[in-house]
Amino acid sequence: MEHTRLEQFSLKRKDKCLIVAEVAQSHDGSLGMAHAFIDAIAKAGADAVKFQTHIAAAESTRQEPWRVKFSRQDGSRYDYWKRMEFTPEQWQGLADHAKEKGLTFLSSPFSIEAVDLLESVGMPAWKVASGEIGNKMMLDKMLETGKPILLSTGMSSLDEIDETVEYIRRRDVEYAVMQCSTAYPCPPEKIGLNLIPYLRERYECAVGLSDHSGTIYPSLAAVTLGIEVLEVHVAFSREMFGPDVPASVTTGELKQLVEGVRFIERMRNNPVDKNSFAEEVLPLRRLFTKSIVADADLPKGTVLEEKHLRIKKPGNGIPGERMRDLIGKKILRDIKADEQILEGDFS
Repeated sequence: MEHTRLEQFSLKRKDKCLIVAEVAQSHDGSLGMAHAFIDAIAKAGADAVKFQTHIAAAESTRQEPWRVKFSRQDGSRYDYWKRMEFTPEQWQGLADHAKEKGLTFLSSPFSIEAVDLLESVGMPAWKVASGEIGNKMMLDKMLETGKPILLSTGMSSLDEIDETVEYIRRRDVEYAVMQCSTAYPCPPEKIGLNLIPYLRERYECAVGLSDHSGTIYPSLAAVTLGIEVLEVHVAFSREMFGPDVPASVTTGELKQLVEGVRFIERMRNNPVDKNSFAEEVLPLRRLFTKSIVADADLPKGTVLEEKHLRIKKPGNGIPGERMRDLIGKKILRDIKADEQILEGDFS
C-alpha cells in the first residue's frame, strides 16, 4: 500500500489529504499497546500515526487539578501523565516501527523537553496542540527546526490564531491551520465545518480538521471541502479505558474512513464533462432509451397517425421525441407490429 509521508508531502498539495490517526493516551501507558496501534493504523491505510509526548515533571506540577476523575489507578493528574511517559529509547522504537510500516510518525509535545526528545527521534513536522497555541517558548523551539507546523485551534479565538499565524509567518515555515473544537466527544453543532473555508481565506494557507466527534461523518464532510490535513482520534474499541476513547473512532471505522476519503478525492480530482460522458455511454443509452415502432401491422401506403405509433426499447432507431414529425407521413413498405420505423420508411 502506498502511503503519503510528510517528509515528501507539501501542505499546498490539493489532490490528497494527509490522514493522521491520533492515538493520544489510548495506549494507557503500555508500550506494547502503542506498538499494536501502529500496526493497526498502518493496516487501516492511514498516512500517519500520532501520539502525545507528556513529560510530567516538565509540563505539570503536582497541584495540577484532576480535570476528570476517570482513573482508579492514578491519584492525581500528574500521576497519570507520569504513567503515560516513555523513555527516549522507547519513543525511538515507536518512530522506527512507524517508518517500517510506511507511516509518518508524529507526536504532540507538551514541553520544551518533549520538543527536544521528539527532535532527537527525527520527527518530520510539529503538531501544536490546542492548549499550546500561545506557548511561544515551545513554538520557538519548533520553528528553529524549520519543519512544517500543524496548528490546532480548539481553544483559541480568532485574535489568538491571528497572532500565532503571524508569528509563524515571520519564520518562513510551511504551516496548516486546523479547525478543532475542544469537546470530547464533540457534538455535530460544534464541529465548525463552516470555519474551514473561512480559515483558508483568512490565512491563505493549508487547512485541516482535527475531529473529536467519535464518528467518521465530520471527516468525510471536511474532505469534500478540500482540506489538506485530517486528524481523528483512534481506539481499538469504545469499551477501552481512557479519556480519549469517547472521542475516538475504532480502527475498523478508521479503515472505512480512509476508503471514504480516497473515494471522495477521486471524485473531486476527476470533474465530469456531461457532453463527453453522454458520448461515452452511448451504447448504454441505446439499451435504456426507446425508439418509434409500429403499434400494429401497417400496410404500405398507410398515412401515419398517432394511433399507429408507439415508443419502445431499444433506442437504436428514430428517438421517441420525434414522433410528431412522423404524423402525416406515408410509409413506403409493409411494417409489422413492434417493428422499428426507420428513416427511409416514409415520404
